[in-house]
Amino acid sequence: MKNWIKLISISLLMISSASLYADDDHDKARRLLESGEILALEDILKKVREIQPGRVLEVDLETKKGKTIYEIELLNSEGTVFELKFDAKTGQHLSTEKED
Repeated sequence: MKNWIKLISISLLMISSASLYADDDHDKARRLLESGEILALEDILKKVREIQPGRVLEVDLETKKGKTIYEIELLNSEGTVFELKFDAKTGQHLSTEKED
């Protein structure tokens, strides 16, 4: 019984830590948007739809080599998953890769 309580406690701690991390990411994105350092996700998604129509599966905001990048993963009508990368400040399309 004590092992179950420990397991549940550890699980709850992990879940709450992940939630705090996600909230921190959201706050960071909002600060970057408000300061004009990145474009709104809505603007980027318009560009995504022009390049590769499909259903958005995941959006990440990453910093690589000092540059903030939107990474958008989507599923097209044929069932293929693509990852598109955009410069978050300028909206420039950087790459499109087919996922395996």
